[in-house]
Amino acid sequence: MRPEMLTALSALAVAVVTAVGGIVTAVVGRRQPRGQQRRDDFTAVTDRMEREITRQGQKIDEMEADAERDRARITAQDFAIRYLAGWARSLVGYMRRQQLEPPPPPQPVPEEVRAYLHDVGL
Repeated sequence: MRPEMLTALSALAVAVVTAVGGIVTAVVGRRQPRGQQRRDDFTAVTDRMEREITRQGQKIDEMEADAERDRARITAQDFAIRYLAGWARSLVGYMRRQQLEPPPPPQPVPEEVRAYLHDVGL
């Protein structure tokens, strides 16, 4: 081989080695330090958990508001039932005192309802 050819080949080899070295350096340099990937994963997981906890908190707040409305409605219904039961008793008492036509006998209370009427006196 001629010396010019050897010089060209050696220059080519140096260029290839330099290019490969540059690529390896770039790839190694872009890699995250040991443990950094785990920290990034932890951050992503905690962010997602925080969003889910916030969503669950909002859902619980809505459910508590619904429960409060239901309690208020049930309290009003309880008052109405007690009022009607008292009114019916007073009406029956009035009819008996006045010796008017006797009221019809009360209808039997279904088993499903009996559990809710224990404090009304039926």
